[in-house]
Amino acid sequence: MASKNLIEFTDGNFDEEVLNSNLPVLIDLWASWCAPCHMISPIVEELADEYAGKIKVGKLNVDQNPNVPGRYNVRAIPTLLFFKDGKLYDQIVGVVPKSTIEEVIKRIV
Repeated sequence: MASKNLIEFTDGNFDEEVLNSNLPVLIDLWASWCAPCHMISPIVEELADEYAGKIKVGKLNVDQNPNVPGRYNVRAIPTLLFFKDGKLYDQIVGVVPKSTIEEVIKRIV
């Protein structure tokens, strides 16, 4: 992960880092074999830097951490999950422009 503002979420730290976060959270669910995941990754990294301190941004590898995707019924990747106050607020599936992601971020910060 290139950005120092990007967090690695796991099944183990999900409740603490996401559900108990005092900041809104954006999670990029991805896998190493997923080409569209690699396409959206630089956008997620940019957003982590641009919104540092306002929103927590991180990635969760679905192959290494199957519990979180199962818990939120994630059936395709990349999927972006947005959390606010410990609850799932919104989600985006697939590769989308940065502006589409920012629209959701602006509603939760």
